[in-house]
Amino acid sequence: MGAVVVLAGLAFTAVAVLLAFAAVAVFFKIVLRLILLPLLLIKFIVMGLVMLVVGPILFVVGLVAVFAMMVPLLPFLALGAIVWFLVRGSRRPAAVA
Repeated sequence: MGAVVVLAGLAFTAVAVLLAFAAVAVFFKIVLRLILLPLLLIKFIVMGLVMLVVGPILFVVGLVAVFAMMVPLLPFLALGAIVWFLVRGSRRPAAVA
């Protein structure tokens, strides 16, 4: 029975120490965020300006990459066009009333 009491005491102590460390960590986290907030705002402004320059370049590179990946599909596109022209040419024209 004594071992259970000692084990419960150790568990209680461990939880108390963990909560104390968590409280100190939260306090330091809040203080650090308040100190570094101006730097965070400057980072957002600088990243916005950088993306104004880099964004269009990435857009053009993406378009080139998409067209480069579509080149192997051109034979299938040509085959589809041939089939479409054959099917369209074999239909009777609709009567105009």
